[in-house]
Amino acid sequence: MQRSYQSMGVIATLIASAALVLPASAQTVDFKDQPIRIVVPFSAGGGTDVVSRTLAVTMAEELGRPVIVDNRPGGGTTIGSDNVAKSAPDGHTLLMATFAHALNPSLRASMPYDTNTAFDPVVLIGRSPNILVVRADSPYQNVQDLLIAAKANPGKITYASQGVGTSAHLAGELFKNLSGTDILHIPYKGASLALNDLVGGQVDMMFATATAAAPLINGGKLRALGVTTTERSPARPDVPTVAEAGVPGYAAESWYGIYVAAGTPAELVARLNAAATKGAQSDVFKQRVQGQGLVISTGTPQALNDYVNAEQARWAAVVKAAKIEAK
Repeated sequence: MQRSYQSMGVIATLIASAALVLPASAQTVDFKDQPIRIVVPFSAGGGTDVVSRTLAVTMAEELGRPVIVDNRPGGGTTIGSDNVAKSAPDGHTLLMATFAHALNPSLRASMPYDTNTAFDPVVLIGRSPNILVVRADSPYQNVQDLLIAAKANPGKITYASQGVGTSAHLAGELFKNLSGTDILHIPYKGASLALNDLVGGQVDMMFATATAAAPLINGGKLRALGVTTTERSPARPDVPTVAEAGVPGYAAESWYGIYVAAGTPAELVARLNAAATKGAQSDVFKQRVQGQGLVISTGTPQALNDYVNAEQARWAAVVKAAKIEAK
C-alpha cells in the first residue's frame, strides 16, 4: 500500500510538471480584466471614428467588457498604427484600419513598422464608396462643370482629404490622372477638419467617405456630384458614378478593417472576430452606418488579409504611375 501511494505521488508530480511545459496553444487564453481599445488613426468626427464608436458599443455587449475608442491622428495613419504595432499582443489593442493601411507601404519610403508583418488581421467590417462633394452653394452642379473649370484653371481647383495616402487623397489623384486635369491636393489630419473647410469655402471639393459626408449632404450643406464605385450606391441611387458622369474607367472605394499586433493568440483573434462580426450585423450598427452607404462585408481574418493584399497591389501601381510620395 505504501508503494502504491508513492507511485501515485510520482504520477501526480509528472502530470503537474508536464502542464508547466505545455505549449501556449494548448493552454486557455483570455482577455485581462481591462478595457479593450480601438485605435482610430484619425481625429474624432470622421467616418472612421463614427464606424469605430458605433462598433465599440456593440462589441462591448458581446465581450462583456468596456471597449473604448482612442483617436491618434497624424502621419497619414502611421502614428496610430504604430501604437498598435508596438502594443502587447494580448488582444486589448485594436487598429481600425482603412484604405491608407494598404497605401502606405508604396507611398512612404520609411515607416516605423512593416505593414505586412507587424499586424494580424481580425475582420473586414465593410466597404463603401467615396462621394465627390462640393459645398451646397458651389457653382459646380455636376462633374462636367468641375472638369471644365479644372481644365480652364490648372492648379486652381482644390480638393481636401483626411490625410496623405487616404482614400480621399488617392481618389482625387485617380480623378486627376484619368481626367487629365491639374487639381491641387490639400491634406488635413482628419475628415471632420477637411469637411469643415469644404463647407466654409476654403477648399473646392472632396472625395469624402460616405459615412463622413452623409450627414452634411442630408443636412443640405454639401452637394453630391458622384460616387467613386463602379456602380451607383444603393444609399444614393440618384447620384451617378464618377465614371458615368464624365471620367470613364474611374473606380475606387473605402473600407474599414480591424487588426491587432502580430503574435496575438489565435483564440483571442477568433473571439474578436466573432464579437466584431456580431456587432457589425446588429440593428444598432446597421441603422447608424448602412444607410450612409457602408456595405457590411464581415468574414474571416484570411478574407481581410486577401482583400487588403489585392488593394495594396492595385494602388501601388497607381502611386507609381502618378509618382505620388508622402512628404
